[in-house]
Amino acid sequence: MTEHIRTGLVDGVLTVTLARPDKKNAITQAMYAALSDATEQARSDDAVRVLMFRSEGDSFSAGNDIADFIALGSQGQQPLDMSVFRFLKALAELDKPAVAAVRGRAVGIGLTLLLHCDMVVVAEDALLSAPFINLALAPEAASSMLLPAAIGHQRAFEMFALGEPIDGRTALAWGLANRAVPVDQVEATAAGLAAKLAARAPNSIRKTKGLMRDADALWALMQREGEAFGSQMSSPEAMEAFMAFSQKRAPDFSKAG
Repeated sequence: MTEHIRTGLVDGVLTVTLARPDKKNAITQAMYAALSDATEQARSDDAVRVLMFRSEGDSFSAGNDIADFIALGSQGQQPLDMSVFRFLKALAELDKPAVAAVRGRAVGIGLTLLLHCDMVVVAEDALLSAPFINLALAPEAASSMLLPAAIGHQRAFEMFALGEPIDGRTALAWGLANRAVPVDQVEATAAGLAAKLAARAPNSIRKTKGLMRDADALWALMQREGEAFGSQMSSPEAMEAFMAFSQKRAPDFSKAG
């Protein structure tokens, strides 16, 4: 397991920590593999009653590690063959409650991961964004369905199309979070909710969550999104977006069509 993902099981709560603070917890394929292991363990291990995601540093996650992503794309690897899709499948199939503690920025997968969590605690000043179109890509993690279902089509489309962040208070008001608290209370609040869930009847919770989610439909959509994502990854639009990102400038899509 990569050193950038840490796990610990205490009192039925499996805590998964994104531990790459110097890179704002941008996620590499090695990290996705470790996240997959942890999520699969949460589902199969009877000792685990709750899965909780948290982070080190001042950001929850900056999303995909772009350099890592570009390198894989240049090797011709398709998105569905990447470790990220093993993680997404594990999220779709997870039938135990998941909790997230979010401080700072939650970008891309940092946001769409939250759509698979049953209880989300955000800092009031956290910034959540889904800038897929800014990178000339497409939504992932079944977010093309889950985000509109949570906040409505117009709000979701704006988040996708413009890529502009919303703060934690807005996330709470829109239904993306259960609690918005001062940043120094995020960890304790999330841990408290996880402990409450771990004390509840486990089979009842699993059946309830199972009735609320269609894992097969989520995975089917994730694969469709993966095809769209993959076709965009190799597009001239994405090449311009990636180049602009590396050069720290705005992309120029004026000749795209």
